[in-house]
Amino acid sequence: MGAGHGHGHGHAGARHRWRLAVSFVLIGAFFVVELGYGLISGSLALLSDAGHMAADVVTLGAALVATRIATRPDTTGRRSYGSYRAEVFASLLAVVLMLVVALYVVVEAVGRIGSAAEVASGPMLIVGAAGLVVNVAALVLLRAGAGESLNVKGAYLEVVADTAGSVGVIVAGWLIAVTGQTVWDTVIALAIGVFVAVRAVALGRQVFAVLGQHVPEGVDASAVAADLAAIDGVRDVHDLHLWTLTSGMNVATAHLVTADLSDNHAVLDRARDVLLRRHDIAHATLQVEPADHRGCDELGW
Repeated sequence: MGAGHGHGHGHAGARHRWRLAVSFVLIGAFFVVELGYGLISGSLALLSDAGHMAADVVTLGAALVATRIATRPDTTGRRSYGSYRAEVFASLLAVVLMLVVALYVVVEAVGRIGSAAEVASGPMLIVGAAGLVVNVAALVLLRAGAGESLNVKGAYLEVVADTAGSVGVIVAGWLIAVTGQTVWDTVIALAIGVFVAVRAVALGRQVFAVLGQHVPEGVDASAVAADLAAIDGVRDVHDLHLWTLTSGMNVATAHLVTADLSDNHAVLDRARDVLLRRHDIAHATLQVEPADHRGCDELGW
């Protein structure tokens, strides 16, 4: 017997699609400006920030496409869980792009150590300040959805890293103007690269936890099993599996062993209520078995 609901309900990524769209337009337009001034000024910090902004544009575009794919109904009959995982793969793309940009910046920064570079601090300060304004606007838009959707969070963290890049460009431009030492451009670029890499690794751990079907963050598998076993009429719980389909969609399956005269319908209702109210698991597939049933609990996986 199963208890749960269909796959047609809304999800967090779709609710925040408009935020992704506005951020995509803002950052995409500014990327062209920053790249041009980066080439003119010769600033590695500015070019590295432009490269990261390019990653932002791709990430935001992928996130937008993913939210569209995730809401598309399955017409093939082969996607029993729909296409919600598209958003998780978009988050994975954000991780890859952030790591690529970080690696490029670090390699370029190390390569410049010991060499003199001509860097115009004026354009760095102007473009860095303008970039900061654009990034802060995008952060305000995306922050509301970052806590609900891993897809939006990937885009949000991209913009967080890019905001740090804009601050770094401003700091580097100011230090060069004050000291006359262009080495600050290299130092700040290196710091930006390390910062981006750290954020990418943190997001990557969350993405792989979902793809690896780990127990959802904040859910205690032992507590779930104990709560199900405490339901009146349930003697034992086995084959309990908990995972995240996509952000905001936690899933569970379990076998409930009941007493011979138990009301199976009532057991299912109570179990569904326990999972939803105590553990925020809205979709559960539950199998009720009599106490003398044997076989499935003997599987080794």
